[in-house]
Amino acid sequence: MSAKQSRIAVVTAGGPHVWVIVNALRDRLGDVTVILEEPESKKRLLLRRARKLGWIEVAGQLGTMVFTRLRKLVLSGRDRAALTSRGMNTEPRDDQPIVNIASADSPDLADAVKKLGAEVVLLAGCRMLSQRTLDQMPCPVLNYHAGINPAYRGMNGAYWALATGDAGNFGATVHLVDAGVDTGDILHQVRGAPEPGDNLTNYAMRLAAMSRDICTQAVEDVLEGRAKPTMSNLPSKQWYHPTVWFYVWTGLTRGVW
Repeated sequence: MSAKQSRIAVVTAGGPHVWVIVNALRDRLGDVTVILEEPESKKRLLLRRARKLGWIEVAGQLGTMVFTRLRKLVLSGRDRAALTSRGMNTEPRDDQPIVNIASADSPDLADAVKKLGAEVVLLAGCRMLSQRTLDQMPCPVLNYHAGINPAYRGMNGAYWALATGDAGNFGATVHLVDAGVDTGDILHQVRGAPEPGDNLTNYAMRLAAMSRDICTQAVEDVLEGRAKPTMSNLPSKQWYHPTVWFYVWTGLTRGVW
């Protein structure tokens, strides 16, 4: 649907965990418009990654992606029911304004943001924005990242914190966006712990539930002109999907699935 002007825009490719955050923003801050991009082709993503990491590594990552996808089909209903019982809505509301674009990393994004008159943009599960796209944005751009930056940039930060024995950094970050991979200055972070039975298929949902406050606080800070970006002394590393053989090994030896 088309959208009227809105101070807050959330850019995403969708997903139940994203609606948990969007609905929390609406409850606390009022009108929020979602700019919904078409999901990036998995084939294109894997080809790009193979050029960087090699085909053996990417084949192993694909195995994990398929395994967890099948597992999610079985368990996602249970996870949603658990969140719903705690008052969290994993679906868009009937009156949710949505603007559809083909890609977040395109002039269409800046055009949509300008038409909305948005004063802040929160990315939550969408393509990376190039410097060219960022230069066109008329307001601050934040990102919700399901990992503790800079130690767990990239993919599956919660899993990697557990798999590497760093459970104290099971958490999420809201940060300013630059052209790097989760390298912008930090606004807020939250740390917590998984619950029994959690695994790679639902860490994103668990972190979204934990992160409602930091997302709303970061957006509100920008709107009120009181955002205070900070740096971290943690080591910086970018992570990807685990290979299926590493994933099975951590599950069997460390109980981290």
